[in-house]
Amino acid sequence: MKVVQAYRYALDLTPCQERAVLAHAGAARVAYNWALARVKAVMDQRAAERSYGVPEESLTPTVGWNLAALRKAWNQAKTDVAPWWQECSKEAFNTGLDALARGLKNWSDSRSGKRAGPRVGFPRFKSRRRATPSVRFTTGAIRVEPDRQHVVLPRLGRLKLHESARKLARRLEAGTARILSATVRRDGGRWHVAFCVEVERAERTPTRPQAVIGVDVGITHLAVLSTGEMEPNPRHLDEAAQRMRRLARQMSRRVGPDRRTGQRPSNRWERARRQVARAHARVTNLRRDNLHKLTTRLAREYGTIVVEDLNVAGMLRNRRLARRVADAGFGEIRRQVEYKVKWNGGRRIVADRWYPSSKTCSGCGTVKAKLALSARTYKCTTCGLVLDRDVNAARNLAAIAREATTAGSGPVAGRGADRKTRPGGQVAMKRQPGTAQAGKTGTVPPQGGTANRALTKAH
Repeated sequence: MKVVQAYRYALDLTPCQERAVLAHAGAARVAYNWALARVKAVMDQRAAERSYGVPEESLTPTVGWNLAALRKAWNQAKTDVAPWWQECSKEAFNTGLDALARGLKNWSDSRSGKRAGPRVGFPRFKSRRRATPSVRFTTGAIRVEPDRQHVVLPRLGRLKLHESARKLARRLEAGTARILSATVRRDGGRWHVAFCVEVERAERTPTRPQAVIGVDVGITHLAVLSTGEMEPNPRHLDEAAQRMRRLARQMSRRVGPDRRTGQRPSNRWERARRQVARAHARVTNLRRDNLHKLTTRLAREYGTIVVEDLNVAGMLRNRRLARRVADAGFGEIRRQVEYKVKWNGGRRIVADRWYPSSKTCSGCGTVKAKLALSARTYKCTTCGLVLDRDVNAARNLAAIAREATTAGSGPVAGRGADRKTRPGGQVAMKRQPGTAQAGKTGTVPPQGGTANRALTKAH
């Protein structure tokens, strides 16, 4: 099975190498801003001509937005725009032009309705101080050295890694991997190189291929499994909050930049800013490591994983929950599960956003019309089941696995849920043996509204 995945390593750059990387990132920014200014000038000119009543056939000719057209225009103008262009690799300029081409395409597709999701805005110019330095190499000498402690990139030469690249080197030596590109980027005050690699992965089978697991994510516990296991929520942001507040106060006391007066930041401010960036990066790395360990364990052990299609964006609009929801990483859990089950030969099922997993009794199937967020124990008035709220929801998720007939299927509603939670409209159902209480029948009224769903699931 061929997949495209990334191998990311921290770099230990010398001052000279860091200046060279910054120069390449600056070249990418210059090419991006030049091409954007050119495209914007033509668009503004055509808009002005239309306002004057100029017919369409007489308007200023349009310019191409794709990468080939932008690259051709850049090659014709680079001698005047950037006389120093020979000092940097051609891949640096291609990085900026490619980013603009993708941004313009996303904006155009969003306006025409070809792109789903929130509206994409028109690309904006990149600032030297606010933009994240990044450069991508797709051609030239890109390799890992035999000592597995260094990598070679075009024009940048031999760069030392902070950690061993043995995992990638073994695949390259065995011929089961091929490097497609390498991206050097500065995150959290550190430089990293990320290799985009086409990997030939061996076919795997989960440890328990017939086992079904329901995963209910939350804030009190990061994940509650249908087996009753509760994965604690480490809350890395809360642990680091005090130190981050102290560092932010220190930075606010320094002399920072001022765009209105052109004031340059002081060295002490820059030093404080780097400390704040490292503190945020540490929280990000701890969260990422914890989520990877959890999702890898689930994907390797269980043949079928049932997750929820939560309205995370809606939850983030709730000011009382947004910070903790963002720290938990609900969307990241689902994203990682999606590709890891494919790598390990399992399947992932997504329960419909409107499926009332928390309101449904896992014993008899009765659905409550209302369930307060403060009710942490589910008590069924029909069969008398008393169970932890999250475990009950996880069992209900596992029970709907039978409704998905193909691997990697889309969201399934689960027992007739249809976007309304009403006292009537009961739908008979049967339990799947091995999920909760086999052979029981129950009733399932459909699920309630979006706002209720967002609050109910953010537990």
